[in-house]
Amino acid sequence: MKLVVVSAGLSVPSSTRLLADRLAAATAGQASAEVQVIELRDLAVEIAHTFTNGFPGQDLAAAFESVAGADGLIVVTPVFSASYSGLFKSFFDALSVTDEDALAGKPVLIAATGGTARHSLVLDHALRPLFAYLKAVVVPTGVYAASEDWGAEGLDGRTARAAGELAALMTGLSAASPAPRRDSFEEVVPFEQRLAALRPAG
Repeated sequence: MKLVVVSAGLSVPSSTRLLADRLAAATAGQASAEVQVIELRDLAVEIAHTFTNGFPGQDLAAAFESVAGADGLIVVTPVFSASYSGLFKSFFDALSVTDEDALAGKPVLIAATGGTARHSLVLDHALRPLFAYLKAVVVPTGVYAASEDWGAEGLDGRTARAAGELAALMTGLSAASPAPRRDSFEEVVPFEQRLAALRPAG
């Protein structure tokens, strides 16, 4: 299975990437998934050009392909003005223009980082509606990390719970459905034969 992580952190290192890595490690450990991380800051120029020329660049197109082909997705954004960052939103806007069903039915874990716990509602007021609109399946537990959360026990608990929910969705969707038993279907009888059986004898 393939797990793709989209991180919109701008600094190096960033708390956004740190949270993304923690969530990825916790999920991959339970779903036995291969992890790919997409850093949006490296794609900022190509994202901007997509809106002016209508076509994604080579690296951005590869990122879109990875997201569309993932079995599960972790998305993490810093909070700007009580919402997701413009770079984060622009990436998914450009993705939906290229393929409006790229996230349809895809399990997604939403997460965000910020300087204060007061912005934790960004998960339910901004991120969850965005990915519901994109037809993704958002796991019940979102993860928000404020500055004071790093090293705190609560963050580890939320991370583990959210990762478990995403892993369960990923493994459930990828599990092969059992083949139907041959004897579960009625024998196929040609229409002419059925019609002949209804006619009176003689």
